[in-house]
Amino acid sequence: MLTLISFVGFTLFVALFSWYKLRKENLRSRDGYFLGGRSLTGGVIAGSMLLTNISTEHLIGMNGSAYKNGMIIIAWEVTSAIALVIAALYFLPIYLRLGLATIPQYLAIRYDETTKTIVSLLLMLSFVFTLLPIVLYTGAINLESIFDVSAVFQITKTEGIWLTVITIGVIGSVYAILGGLKAVAYSDMINAVGLMIGGLLVPVFALWDIGAGSVADGLGKVYEAIPEKFDVIGAEDSVLPFSTLFTGLMINQLYFWGMNQTIVQRALGAKNMAEAQKGLLYTGIFKILIPLIIVLPGVIAYYYYGDQYYADQDFIYPVLVKKVLPLSLIGFFAAVVLGAVLSTFNSVLNSASTIFSLDIYKKLIQPSASDSKLVKVGKLSSLILAVVSILIAPMVANAPEGLYQLMQQLNGIFFIPIASVLLAGFFIPKVSAAGAKAGLLVGFAFYLVTTFWIAVDIHFIHIWGVEFLLNLAVMYLVSLRYPSTAPAMASRSPLNLQEWKYAKPLSLALCLVTVLIYWWLGR
Repeated sequence: MLTLISFVGFTLFVALFSWYKLRKENLRSRDGYFLGGRSLTGGVIAGSMLLTNISTEHLIGMNGSAYKNGMIIIAWEVTSAIALVIAALYFLPIYLRLGLATIPQYLAIRYDETTKTIVSLLLMLSFVFTLLPIVLYTGAINLESIFDVSAVFQITKTEGIWLTVITIGVIGSVYAILGGLKAVAYSDMINAVGLMIGGLLVPVFALWDIGAGSVADGLGKVYEAIPEKFDVIGAEDSVLPFSTLFTGLMINQLYFWGMNQTIVQRALGAKNMAEAQKGLLYTGIFKILIPLIIVLPGVIAYYYYGDQYYADQDFIYPVLVKKVLPLSLIGFFAAVVLGAVLSTFNSVLNSASTIFSLDIYKKLIQPSASDSKLVKVGKLSSLILAVVSILIAPMVANAPEGLYQLMQQLNGIFFIPIASVLLAGFFIPKVSAAGAKAGLLVGFAFYLVTTFWIAVDIHFIHIWGVEFLLNLAVMYLVSLRYPSTAPAMASRSPLNLQEWKYAKPLSLALCLVTVLIYWWLGR
């Protein structure tokens, strides 16, 4: 009963807080619905970016991977800080100066409308076939484990997961469809606080138990028992070799934090440049701290259980939660988990509907559509995407290297070709629209062939690096034959573009801390 009360209480608090903040908002205008009225502040942006990123594919997937592979997987998290620094100082000023509502709009300005449409369609596919189903499935695993849904309703475990997937999908759709970006952002901000508190409770209670009342003694005991699990330098045959940091990993990080619509849309909704930069750099601070929540518990679980759960690594985190948390806190933690799932799910739905409405429907189907019409189209497209994602979700079970690794492999199909085109647009003026389209085609085909057909015997992140260089070469060579005719990009921003005065000092600090983490844990 305590579990249920704390679960319902926190969930209702988030819903009521979001409603209160939105009760006077105009959600019929395009900027009001898709960009939160361009009024978001740094704290709200950071909370929303963090919760959009951290969901159960992290809580479940990364802790499962850490349980099996150790601390080497923190590379996914701590290197994000460097990508956020680059995004805040370089990419963001470009986006806000151009007054963008979506990242594909940059491609229309830099290249042409066809390039924008191709990328918009690729993004829609990546949302519905990779991210959304995995988020729903991992959320269902966690809630099924905590509440034993299948036993309560006297159904099979598979049916329990299906039921939980549908429930999460319906609730998340309501947030995204009715409230727009601002509802998503405010609910994310509260859930981010809950995630930090609830997520930290798991390793704290576990280490308190291991150390007989001392968290520091508990951490010492875990390290002494399994020091190899704390090594951050992955071998070449490991799940995440250290060398990947210098090939494809940073390309992926730059894309995810600086070019990914689902993440960057929060910054595009900022009230000014300074608040947007605050949002990205505050997120960088959180990303350095977040391994305490999504990596360390997996290592602690190995101390408790050894290799007992190696075959079912994605179930180890819920097992640890039920072992170490008191009943009165399990409900609160489950609410935090639900909030993390809903955050990512409704954020992706909102971004997908934004891209479909503004970049596809407005340009290709009904150019004369009014703002209110675009909002209606956005809501309908969110509903359709939600239904498709719910149907696909249970099909991602039993990934051999874990769900988080599967998600990253699938993301590579879309992210690296798009990142190549965007980075070429930023840094190589000679690349033309014809070159961009050639790069998208070659990159898409190259990754599918080398990862899922021929299965080249090198790590898929190294393949990202090779693909990126190949794409740049193809784009440049094609552009020599078909040069660019795009006009210069003019500023069209309605915002104050004055940069935050602490942006560069904080950026330097984040980069130094990232290097120090590897120096300290890699000795």
